[in-house]
Order: sequence, then structure tokens, then C-alpha cells
Amino acid sequence: MSTIKKSRRAVLLGTLAALALGASACGSSGDSNPLGGGSTAAASGGGATAGGGSGSTVVIGSANFPENVLLGSIYSQALKAKGVKVEEKFNIGSREVLYGQLQSGNLTVLPEYNGALLAYLDPKSTAVTTQDVNAALAKTLPASLGLLDSSPAEDKDSLSVSQETADKYGLKSISDLAAKAGEFTIGGPPEFKSRREQQFKDVYGLTFKEWKPTADTTANALKDGGIQVGNVFTTDPKIVQYKLVPLSDPKNLFGAQNVTPLVNKSGLDANATAALNAVSAKLDTAGLTALMKRVAIDKEDPSTVAKDWLKSNGLG
Repeated sequence: MSTIKKSRRAVLLGTLAALALGASACGSSGDSNPLGGGSTAAASGGGATAGGGSGSTVVIGSANFPENVLLGSIYSQALKAKGVKVEEKFNIGSREVLYGQLQSGNLTVLPEYNGALLAYLDPKSTAVTTQDVNAALAKTLPASLGLLDSSPAEDKDSLSVSQETADKYGLKSISDLAAKAGEFTIGGPPEFKSRREQQFKDVYGLTFKEWKPTADTTANALKDGGIQVGNVFTTDPKIVQYKLVPLSDPKNLFGAQNVTPLVNKSGLDANATAALNAVSAKLDTAGLTALMKRVAIDKEDPSTVAKDWLKSNGLG
């Protein structure tokens, strides 16, 4: 699930004083306490300051893959419904690019995946659960950035194989790849190799024959036989469509990857923060997977899909 995937505009117009956030932690049926006892934004150095809803513009960014664009559109429209001025900067690129733009203030909000973000910032972290991952991030993020409430929705990295490959080699878990990895080509986003190759060696003893960048065509490459193992995210509807097999991860190499707003705290006020937390409270994995079917398979426009979801959940 990580995978955990550009226009400059100042978002700090009119920021005159820091406002302490009493961020209301929105509970979730998917995790009893996804924020470890309270808002992670508060835990990581205080609440967001005046911005959204105070006359300035909140800039929503997204990575360059369909689900992140969809999430960015959900965030954008949820904020607009609360009277917040919003600018959309979607399809920017990978985390390596986005993170710097958020730090500089060129972006205000990003849809993030908490476990993937932690792996990027601290590759040696052993945090696995939502609560532990968010606690680790609260200690790792710079004071200018913070997490809002994590949603129950998870889009986890997986190593997946075709049903034919799973049956032929008796593959059920990532551990089962050890005997065959040297004969297999693995595919995933362009940055997947640099992020994960050493971890696969250290945790599972895996050395693959070849790494092939497949971006968001990984599921298709598995189906067509261009690769034997792929980094397919667990909300990808093609897993069911193509009868792919996500291998279990008994050593928890892929930790929690809850959809979570990552924000530049100087660019949001309490109104904008509450709107984003309300989205997190309603978003779950099954719902996100259904939305992604509409985007990835039915080819509907992400903004339309986002609008429908917000309306059906009383947020639009």
C-alpha cells in the first residue's frame, strides 16, 4: 500500500497572528484512536494559524496519480463549501517535490499517506500502527508542518502478483518470494526502487532481477506479464478486475498508510481545519475504493466524483 505519487503562489497573505487550534478529533470506526489521543497537528507544535477562511488562499496540491488528485479535489471542494478561497495545483509530481513546496509555503495542504510519509522522512522507523506512525511523525515533522486527523481510509502499498504466478509458485506472503525474487522483475512508481530496495533486502532478504518503473500502469503490467511482482496500492480497483493477489506482509514492512491531510500550519484557520477533519471522519477504505473504480475504470472526472461523495456525506 506505498507507495506512500508545480505556479508558485504565496499562501501567507494576511497572516497576522497564530491562532491556537482546538482541533476536534473526528473519531473513526476504522481505528479507535487514529490520532493517539488528539489532533496530530496540535501534537506537532500547535494548531494551524490564520489563513483559510480569513481572506487568504489555501493552495491544495496533489501527487501525479489519480487517487491523490481525487483526494485533492475532495479537500478543495470541502473547503470551498465552507467559504474558503482555494487554488488547486494538482498532478505536481512525487513526494520528493511536493514536500519541499509545502515547506516553502507554495502549497498549503496535501493529501498524504501517513506511513509512506514517515518512511520518507525516517526510513528506519519501526512504527506500524496508525497511532504510533502519527506519534512518530509529530516528532519528525518540522514545526511549520503538521498532520490533521487521519481518516480510517488506507491505501497501503502491497507487493502483488497475478493469480497465475501465485498458483504456479505457491505465493501467499512476501516471504514466499525469497526463493524466486532473483528471477522476477518488479514494477512500481519511478521512486519505488530508491525508497524500498534496501528494505526488501534487510527485512525479507529479497533481491529482484530487475526493477522497472511502471507508475500507475503496474496492475496492467502484471496482467500482461511485463513484470512478475508489482507495487499495487490496495485501493486500486484493478486488483479485483484483473484478479491480482496482494501478498501478505508478515513482517510489517508496509505500516499503516491512512489518508491524512499534511498542512503548512500558517496557511489554515480553525474553519478550514474543521472542514478537512470532517472529510477524514467520513472517508473509509471501502468508500475510497468505490470512488477509485469510478475514476480509474469508469473514467469519470475526479472533480465530479469528489462532488458526489461530499454531497452524499453532507459535506458539499
